[in-house]
Amino acid sequence: MNSNGKVSPQKPLGEVTEENPVILSPGYANYVLGVLFVVYVFNFIDRQVMSVFIGPIKQEFGASDTAMGLLVGFAFALLYTVAGIPIARWADSGNRRSIIAIGLTVWSAMTVASGLARSFVQLAIARVFVGIGEAAGSPPAHSLIADYFPLSRRATALAIYSAGAFVGSGLAYLGGGYLREYFDWRTAFIVVGAPGLLVALLVRFTVKEPPRGYSEQRTAEGESSTFVQTLRFLAASRSWLCLMAGFSLLSLTGYAVLMWGFEFFGRIHEMAPISIGNWMGLIVGIGGSIGTIAGGRLVDRLAPENPARGLRAPVLVTLAGFPLGAAFLLADSQFLSLLCFAPFYVLLNVYVPAMYAYNQNLARLRMRATAAAIMLFVTNIVGAGLGPLVVGVLSDYFAPEFGVESIRYALLCALALGALGAALLLVSSRTVERDLLRSR
Repeated sequence: MNSNGKVSPQKPLGEVTEENPVILSPGYANYVLGVLFVVYVFNFIDRQVMSVFIGPIKQEFGASDTAMGLLVGFAFALLYTVAGIPIARWADSGNRRSIIAIGLTVWSAMTVASGLARSFVQLAIARVFVGIGEAAGSPPAHSLIADYFPLSRRATALAIYSAGAFVGSGLAYLGGGYLREYFDWRTAFIVVGAPGLLVALLVRFTVKEPPRGYSEQRTAEGESSTFVQTLRFLAASRSWLCLMAGFSLLSLTGYAVLMWGFEFFGRIHEMAPISIGNWMGLIVGIGGSIGTIAGGRLVDRLAPENPARGLRAPVLVTLAGFPLGAAFLLADSQFLSLLCFAPFYVLLNVYVPAMYAYNQNLARLRMRATAAAIMLFVTNIVGAGLGPLVVGVLSDYFAPEFGVESIRYALLCALALGALGAALLLVSSRTVERDLLRSR
C-alpha cells in the first residue's frame, strides 16, 4: 500500500523494493512452510494422544465419560482459546518465529509432565498448560504463511499447514495403538512430548521473520489496531460472522470424531487397540491430508475469479460426505463402518482451507494473527471444547437405554450439528465478495 493508501501492483516474491529491502526466495518460503507443518504435526500428536488412552485413564481414576469429555475437551480448549488472544496480539507486533518456538517448548514440556501426573486433577492441570503452549502455534503461523505466500497460493499453503493436524493425529493413533498395547499411558505421554523440544530449536534458529505484507508487496504502516477494533472490524462482516458460526459447528463434528472415534471402534466393534490405531491412523492421517490439500487447491483455483464460488464449492463437497458419516456410525459390520469412515473423513475436511484462507483475507494486515486467534477461540471453544464434552454427556445420558451403543447415538448428534454448520457456510458465501473489499 503506497502513501496515498492505494494497493501497489503485486510484484514477484523476493523482489527488492524500498518498502521491502529483503529477499526471501520461493524455495525458502516452502522450507518455512515445511517447518511450520512439522510444528503442527507435533501440536496434534501431543493433543490427540489423549484420545487413545481415554479407556485406561478412565479406569485408573474411576472417571465417567462426562469427566473424560471435560479432560480431553475443555481442560485443553479453555485456556488454549483464552491465551490465544493476547498471544496473537503479541504476534501482530512481535517476532512470530520466536513466539512459536516458545509455545512449542511449553506444550512439549507439559505433555511430558502429563505422563508424570499422579491424580486426575494433576493430569487436568498439565493439559491446561499444554493448551496454553499450543495457543502460541497457529495464530502466528497463519500470519507468517500469509506473508510468505501470495493470494494465488495462500489457500494451498494453509491447507498444507493444516494437513499437519491430520498427520499428527494419524501418528498419535498409529503410535498410540502400539503404546497402549505394550506400555502404559504415562510412558506414551513422555515419548511423544520430548521430541518437540528439539523441533523448537529448529524453529528458533532457521526460520526468518518476514516484513508484514511481504507476499503482497504492501506495508502495514498505520494499520495497527486494538483487539476491540479488530473484533469490531471483523464482526461488521456478515460473511465473517456466518463463517465463524459454520466453522464452529463443523469443527464440533470433527473433534467429536477425533476424540471419541477410538472408543467408538473399541466399544461398538470390539476392535483391538493396535487394529484401531492402524486403521484410524491411516484414515485420519492420509484421508484428512488429502481432503484438506484438495480443498486448498479448489479454493486457489476458483476464488480468484469468483470468491463466492471459492467458498461455496468446498463446503458442498464436505456436505456431500455426511450420508457416509451416518453410515459409518450406524453400520453393524466393522468392515462396512471402516469402508464408509474413510471417504467420509476425506470429504469432511475439504472445507477447512477455505475457512483459514477467507479468515485471513477478510482481515487487514496487522489484524491477521489476531483474526486467526479469534477464529481459533470461537471454533475451539465449540469444537475442541464442546465437541468431546457433548459426546461424553450424551453417551452417559443414552447409556441407561442403549448401554454400550450410547456412544453411537452421541456421535450421530454431533454429526447433525456439523450439517447445520455447513448450511451456515453456504449463507456466508452470499456476501463474501463484498466483504473482501473492506480489507483492502
